Amino acid sequence: METTSLTQLINLSGKTAVVTGGAMGIGAAIVRRLHEAGANIVIGDLAQDKMDALAGELHALRAGSAATWLCDVSKTEDIDALMKVAGDTFGGLDILVNNAGIYPMVPLSTMTEEQFARVIDVNLKGVFLGTKRAAEIMKEQGRGGSIVTVCSIDSLHPSAVGLAAYDASKHGVWGFLKNVALELAEDNIRVNGIAPGGVATPGTHAGEMNEEMIQQFTAMIPMKRFGDPDEMGRVALFLASDLSSYLTGSLIVADGGRLLR
Repeated sequence: METTSLTQLINLSGKTAVVTGGAMGIGAAIVRRLHEAGANIVIGDLAQDKMDALAGELHALRAGSAATWLCDVSKTEDIDALMKVAGDTFGGLDILVNNAGIYPMVPLSTMTEEQFARVIDVNLKGVFLGTKRAAEIMKEQGRGGSIVTVCSIDSLHPSAVGLAAYDASKHGVWGFLKNVALELAEDNIRVNGIAPGGVATPGTHAGEMNEEMIQQFTAMIPMKRFGDPDEMGRVALFLASDLSSYLTGSLIVADGGRLLR
């Protein structure tokens, strides 16, 4: 049996990837790695200015290789329009990265029905909508594909009080992905997830976690540091490429050992 070269395994030239929540943080790191491997990129996000800046960066490296679409992943019409951009601009869809997500820290005692519903809508319903439409397109194309979803270590174990809605959504996402992987395997569509632990993103350090919480979380990580977004980008590249050609229904934990505690 002939061995495929590493260069060929990681080469995404001629392929198109849609990345939701791709304007910053982990999403932007994933965008950069997939683009570096040769993929054309469609970024879906609610931050138009940041999307435009990142797309400009990609165009400077390879002209005409990126597109953007303002997208709320919880809305069917937005997801449909996002996928249409991939087809209209680049002729198809080969890779979907479900990265968009929110994690407001609200204890059960003060959580409202509206807050709970919004987390489920974005984190779980958004994955359902994106995966369903991408799978339809990939089946029509008949050449398979890869669907990668950014889950969380909270898909497996709670990490902090105040994340009940988030944990419910992420447990749901992991269950959903495993079942969908079974359904889509015969179409050569691989479905896998990434479970990041603490990652140093703008949302972490300027969002829901204060400095004391960050220090406490860091103390529980055997590697004694938060991950870099690019470390998640590398895992996404592995799952999107033929390096992982025999993986489906898998969840790669990238948490510096946090779940070992």
